[in-house]
Amino acid sequence: MKITEHIANANGKTLFSFELIPPLKGHSIQGIYNAIDPLMEFNPPFIDVTSLREDYIYKQHNNGLLEKLTYRKRPGTIAICAAIMNKYKVDTVPHMLCGGFTKDETENALIDLQFLGIENVLVLRGDARRGDATFVPNNNGHCFATDLLQQVVDMNNGVYLHEDSDSHIMHTDFCIGVAGYPEKHFEAPNLKTDFKYLKQKVEMGANFIVTQMFFDNQAYFDFVKKCRENDINVSIIPGLKPITNSKQLVSLSKTFHIDIPEELSDAIHGCKSEKDVKEIGIEWMINQCKELVKFGAPVLHFYTMGNPEPTKRIASAVF
Repeated sequence: MKITEHIANANGKTLFSFELIPPLKGHSIQGIYNAIDPLMEFNPPFIDVTSLREDYIYKQHNNGLLEKLTYRKRPGTIAICAAIMNKYKVDTVPHMLCGGFTKDETENALIDLQFLGIENVLVLRGDARRGDATFVPNNNGHCFATDLLQQVVDMNNGVYLHEDSDSHIMHTDFCIGVAGYPEKHFEAPNLKTDFKYLKQKVEMGANFIVTQMFFDNQAYFDFVKKCRENDINVSIIPGLKPITNSKQLVSLSKTFHIDIPEELSDAIHGCKSEKDVKEIGIEWMINQCKELVKFGAPVLHFYTMGNPEPTKRIASAVF
């Protein structure tokens, strides 16, 4: 079932969903199941599975020279989605990236997803590789999320890379999600430009938006209001993650380019132990979630990072 259908069928009730990271290369699917099992009592209608681009490693040869190699640290997004659907009878949302994939690889992945009955995708540009100052696409890969979005829309219309459109070509039927940034994408010069490109994605065919994490609900409320003022009327799903250790005050801000409210940072700085930090972070997120439910957020979407325990505690207090 499509995300838009799950939201419509909820009749205004806020749903619960979460996101997983594929395990490191060589690990089994059991780690994924261990991260899912504690959260199934909250009846998630869908589960997201991230995708990571390839990165660089340097192999030193006997002559002392270094060889630059590419590798994928966390493969298996499509296979994990299929396994989750088979075991839990729940829809999955694989992340599709520009970075690390050619247009042909993207087309083949979308064909596989359609074959498996996976109806939803989240379209993202992806991050730069470690060591790259800016995002660098693969040869014959997409530079921007709008380019990748257009490829998915084209396939929904029966337009493939190397075939002419005709009545015999399979039309895919993906429900397409895109990212939204309540505090502005860090590469956008201003909010006006950010909304311009977000509106373009919706006009191209995006069906829902999932936001970057935030810790001040007013940022989400303002973002939704501004979207509606810009005639962006698709569902806007808030992305959420509790702070569980003091290092995240810096790492989350640096990695995701978000603000931490002074009240929250002051409370964490006043903690005497990491256990206290975790409790403060979970309590803050519980209050955030209750306010978001009252506001009418269609789904509360949690970035679990493979650790279900904090999300379970929050969901138990909210749902």
